[in-house]
Amino acid sequence: MNGGQIIAGVLKQHGIQYLFTLCGGHIAPIYVEAEKAGIRIIDVRDEATAVFAADAMARLTGIPGLAAVTAGPGLTNSITALKNAQMAQSPLLLLGGATATLLRGRGALQDIDQAALLRPHVKWLGRARRQKDIAQMVNKALGIALSGLPGPVFVEVPVDLLYEEKTVREWYGMKNTGARSLGEKALQWYINRHVGGLFRGMERYQPPPPERARMPEFSRRELRFTAEALRRAERPVCVISSGAMLRPQESQALSEAVRQLSVPVFLSGMARGLTGHASEVQYRHQRRKALKEADCILLCGVPADFRLDYGRQLGRNARKIAISRSRQELRRNLSPDKAILADPGEFLIALARETGRLPGWETWRESLSAREEAREAEIAAMAAQPVEGINPVSLFLQMEKQIPANSVLVADGGDFAATASYTLRPRRPLSWLDPGAFGTLGVGGGFALGAALNFPDDYIWIIYGDGSAAYSLMEFDTFRKFGLKVCGIIGNNGSWEQIARDQAPMLGADTATVLPRSDYQQIARAFGAGGERVDTLDAFRGALQRAMDSMAQGVPYLINADIGSTAFREGSISM
Repeated sequence: MNGGQIIAGVLKQHGIQYLFTLCGGHIAPIYVEAEKAGIRIIDVRDEATAVFAADAMARLTGIPGLAAVTAGPGLTNSITALKNAQMAQSPLLLLGGATATLLRGRGALQDIDQAALLRPHVKWLGRARRQKDIAQMVNKALGIALSGLPGPVFVEVPVDLLYEEKTVREWYGMKNTGARSLGEKALQWYINRHVGGLFRGMERYQPPPPERARMPEFSRRELRFTAEALRRAERPVCVISSGAMLRPQESQALSEAVRQLSVPVFLSGMARGLTGHASEVQYRHQRRKALKEADCILLCGVPADFRLDYGRQLGRNARKIAISRSRQELRRNLSPDKAILADPGEFLIALARETGRLPGWETWRESLSAREEAREAEIAAMAAQPVEGINPVSLFLQMEKQIPANSVLVADGGDFAATASYTLRPRRPLSWLDPGAFGTLGVGGGFALGAALNFPDDYIWIIYGDGSAAYSLMEFDTFRKFGLKVCGIIGNNGSWEQIARDQAPMLGADTATVLPRSDYQQIARAFGAGGERVDTLDAFRGALQRAMDSMAQGVPYLINADIGSTAFREGSISM
């Protein structure tokens, strides 16, 4: 048995179906043996994509995502994606190769202190030192990834622990018994002793049972407190974000609970689409005003960070109830009346069972609906404004009409992607993916890959800025290779618009924000995908249909849309 077989066995026990990787000599036994065990190997063009794809798979399934990268630069290339997963509270396992144990610190190829680099970006890390320890370490890592506040974990496995003992002894020249000098004999003895230690105990190896995840639990008293606060409220607001979607397998039950509670709700992050394409309980606009006027606010997996203006958006006199699996986030920039350390999704499901009939809040709803209608009218008016190229607001309103119900939206960009978040309505729970609090560019390829594999019958749409697109356009090679239903839509305005909008007026120069209006669709075509460039709304409408026809045949597509600038998001830069 080799180390790759040991790892594959543990992964199968935990229900992991996909391993994302970019091949490397240090880790070859992992993906070769995983494939033999029935785990599908998805090889990509950049290690960051592998980790982003594992992140997406975790968000959509509730099972830890899995990526394997080779030693040294393979691992350093993955750090941004790993940090994004940590800040998004995504459970994933990163397996990293490493130089042979006997060569560590002696100048071997790609030998660096990987643990020191990764320790700040993961919940837990382990470094295997004996082959018999690998299974227990991987098993423990997967349990930790899911327990409490989910997050990424890292296990480093040196290359000599991934092969059979016989092969390793051959590497170290231990077949040569012709040592003659005392020094040669001492070296032979030392190597033999070292290798014996690596494999000691393997004759008694037994795979460990899967480690169960542990979660904080709420009390009946906390449920009753929240139910009573809602009954007394005249202007309640519930804000639900990604922290409530950490158990995606319960997303349908959560959706039903939110509708039953009928508390006016604002959705963000992974919670977009939770109440379906249209809902009487969800409001999409003027959240800041609603929070200022509310007398009872439920924050469900929502940190009071920059997205809530560090808590300043919340009405001072409102009763505030925060529910989160993060002890730190419960009180950051916030003094809640009740801080509940629990899974927000499970709490809301139980709350719906507990409350019975709640007030209708008709007057409050009428006020929120009037603002909603007024903002929609403003958006429609802005979409009608002529610009050079396609008006991006108009583009998304057209896309909103045209894409099918079985669509998943992936946001990767600044200004263009943020415009999409105001104008596109996700069709169902788990149909919106964005990077989260880290604001990372480059998630598009990996997130789309994870979504396309998890929802093979769905249409996956990447909303790309022309800046962010460059990070993962190479993955159209991956999409084509695996026949995935992915379409990238690039808002091409030749600018890092979200930065330029404030930089140019404030500093008087657009330095480093200008991009060439490139023929990005040619990249997709080079990999055997379809693609076209459009500069009118009518052309975009036709391109969307051609994209769907192509995707239905398993051929990915790229629409390079020449867009103009609007004032839709002026003053929106976050700090």
